[in-house]
Amino acid sequence: MAGPRSLLGPPLPALLPPILALALAQAGAAAAAGSVRLAGGLTLGGLFPVHARGAAGRACGPLKKEQGIHRLEAMLYALDRINADPELLPGVRLGARLLDTCSRDTYALEQALSFLQALIRGRGDGEEAAVRCPGGVPPLRAAPPERVVAVVGASASSVSIMVANVLRLFAIPQISYASTAPELSDSTRYDFFSRVVPPDSYQAQAMVDIVRAFGWNYVSTLASEGNYGESGVEAFVQISREAVRGVCIAQSIKIPREPKPGEFNKVIRRLMETPNARGIIIFANEDDIRRVLEAARQANLTGHFLWVGSDSWGAKISPVLNLEDVAVGAITILPKRASIDVLHDTLLENNRRNIWFAEFWEENFNCRLTGSGTQSDKSTRKCTGEERIGRDSTYEQEGKVQFVIDAVYAIAHALHSMHQALCPGHTGLCPAMEPTDGRTLLQYIRAVRFNGSAGTPVMFNENGDAPGRYDIFQYQASNGSAGSGGYQTVGQWAETLRLDVGALQWSGDPWEVPASQCSLPCRPGERKKMVKGVPCCWHCEACDGYHFQADEFTCEVCPGHLRPLRNRTGCRPTPVVRLTWASPWAAPPLLLAVLGITATTAVVATFVRHNDTPIVRASGRELSYVLLTGIFLVYAITFLMVAEPGAAVCAARRLFLGLGTTLSYSALFTKTNRIYRIFEQGKRSVTPPPFISPTSQLVITFGLTSVQVVGVMAWLGAQPPHSVIDYEEQRTVDPEQARGVLKCDMSDLSLIGCLGYSLLLMVTCTVYAIKARGVPETFNEAKPIGFTMYTTCIIWLAFVPIFFGTAQSAEKIYIQTTTLTVSLSMSASVSLGMLYVPKTYVILFHPEQNVQKRKRSLKATSTVTAPSKGEDTEAPK
Repeated sequence: MAGPRSLLGPPLPALLPPILALALAQAGAAAAAGSVRLAGGLTLGGLFPVHARGAAGRACGPLKKEQGIHRLEAMLYALDRINADPELLPGVRLGARLLDTCSRDTYALEQALSFLQALIRGRGDGEEAAVRCPGGVPPLRAAPPERVVAVVGASASSVSIMVANVLRLFAIPQISYASTAPELSDSTRYDFFSRVVPPDSYQAQAMVDIVRAFGWNYVSTLASEGNYGESGVEAFVQISREAVRGVCIAQSIKIPREPKPGEFNKVIRRLMETPNARGIIIFANEDDIRRVLEAARQANLTGHFLWVGSDSWGAKISPVLNLEDVAVGAITILPKRASIDVLHDTLLENNRRNIWFAEFWEENFNCRLTGSGTQSDKSTRKCTGEERIGRDSTYEQEGKVQFVIDAVYAIAHALHSMHQALCPGHTGLCPAMEPTDGRTLLQYIRAVRFNGSAGTPVMFNENGDAPGRYDIFQYQASNGSAGSGGYQTVGQWAETLRLDVGALQWSGDPWEVPASQCSLPCRPGERKKMVKGVPCCWHCEACDGYHFQADEFTCEVCPGHLRPLRNRTGCRPTPVVRLTWASPWAAPPLLLAVLGITATTAVVATFVRHNDTPIVRASGRELSYVLLTGIFLVYAITFLMVAEPGAAVCAARRLFLGLGTTLSYSALFTKTNRIYRIFEQGKRSVTPPPFISPTSQLVITFGLTSVQVVGVMAWLGAQPPHSVIDYEEQRTVDPEQARGVLKCDMSDLSLIGCLGYSLLLMVTCTVYAIKARGVPETFNEAKPIGFTMYTTCIIWLAFVPIFFGTAQSAEKIYIQTTTLTVSLSMSASVSLGMLYVPKTYVILFHPEQNVQKRKRSLKATSTVTAPSKGEDTEAPK
């Protein structure tokens, strides 16, 4: 490589503007006066925030003991170890040029320009540009500048960005030990930049994982103005939006670089505009963190906010000093690190190669070194040289020390690999590495892989980023006192989060994670109704009726055979009911049926025993037995209506429900029709009407009955009977009262249809009973039949509105079945009581009246001259 000449074409000094040349000259003079220099064959640059940002126009402010001196000493320590290692870069000594950035990007850029002097002036072998001074005064000849092959630093991302923009022009690789801004991962803009710390995108991912692990979905963000804070929050917001279970941002607040008085109180007030967003994601510098905690205490909000701090908070004491009660419970994150114990030894003695060490010593021990001291207070005691760090002052190793050492070693390993490839078998530098080509060195840097000072692998991806490995801390109270505390490791993150939930402690309930949610979780059986535009906020709506909670956003109706659980998180089978033998609704019809069957059996037995007596003969024995059979069947149907529905029971119901009434009314119709025809015929002629014999009467009766039987058989063939469970019949408003009804597959209309034909016969029979009401008293069955039919009509007229009026009742199955069976039993009882009980009474208790009475009317003489065989036409005495 021919230095910048090969990169930029013509000699660089010829192309640089005069202002840049002047800046280089000024930077060289300033850097020479304020830098640490170590001689070596290959020189590494170093950028450290030894001092804080100055105020009132001053470039530099107070000394930064930890971030400045500790880190700078870590680089010197690493160089000492590398130079003492015979296996690493044998015969090559690494030198250094370490500069102070004063925590300011513009000042750091001025300092970094000194790294470019050797490239601009040539090889640095004594060749100097012609310089003429006024009056012929000879120019001062400074030592030739070192050729810097790589730079370690800087600390702040804004400083690294500023420096990287210049170093890339001269192909100088740069490795940062603390800059984490995601912007620096852009290899098209910062192609010579690498870092041994993971970018904030990894940190943001870890923080999103922490928030999700706690079940939080509504948080606010707080960022210091600048690249670090704003980029970190931007990465957090972006990742949280892409998460499967997203996190909503309630407030996104930026702290100004130069905050005005009361600015932090305003920040707290804004955060309290969304009080449910208790989780606060902080990407801020130490000073801003501390002032936010102070404002929270002033607002009496200690314990309200749940802080989640980035690595700028980490495990540092300074942000929480004297604010421990506000910080208790804070979750912080820090790249995985290790304390370098041996580095402590280098700080025990006065270090003369570090030009800022005297200032550090005085600051640390509050004393004044003779001659070289910086303490201006004459009353300050003189340093004795016997002071010891850790004994006479507190000592806590700065968190990025490990990464400074890893950055130096990464360059050393890359140079070692490059030396082995370009100078095989050669001790010391060979011509192939003089000068060292930055582009080639960058390739070796990106390829390094070794175990760093923490024992974890050091490597880089294609963008120069280190893998993300973090320790998760929680600031916890000590011995139950919020006034004192410390950081406890509660987890790790390396692509995935591993959180020790048992190690977490919270104010209030120590073991319960506080909530940071826009809306509280809905109770079981409630669905979320989202608030438009705020995906983490919702209202809870109860699933009502027969709905259940299908998922967190939906209520669905349970299938017809199910009803919702009490908590409406699912469905359960609807209980199935039927009219049972033990039901109170079954007692009245069963009692009537038993009494009716008993009475009918007694009447039949009496008639059979006195079959040839005048009363039995006069009542028409054949039709009487048919009628009594029908009455018996009417009573018996009650048992079928109460029995458990099944195919056989349902078939029997269809057949016998209308058969008993049809048989009864067919017999009564035949009787009334015969009586009416006999006396109507007697008015016109002495010839008896046809079809009045017992055989004819039976044929007519069975003929009428067969219509019912044939119709039912056709129905059974067309639609085989079976039982069904009707879940709509008792689907009440309250699902807890819902029941499925086990019944036969007969609708209300089909049930009435079974009785329709018999009801038609009943009406016809009633008409003939009315017509036959004027027959002579000797045919005394006409009037009882008439009364029977009138009463039966009244019963069925009352039945119809009751039956259909309860169709929507929850007790429908019970009311309708009871009404039907009671109506049937009552109609049968009317027929039995009016037609046969009086006859039975006479037969059993007044046998003297069971004799033939020969008293006939004149008009009926011609009719009764030829009585039917086996039947008397006159009433007994």
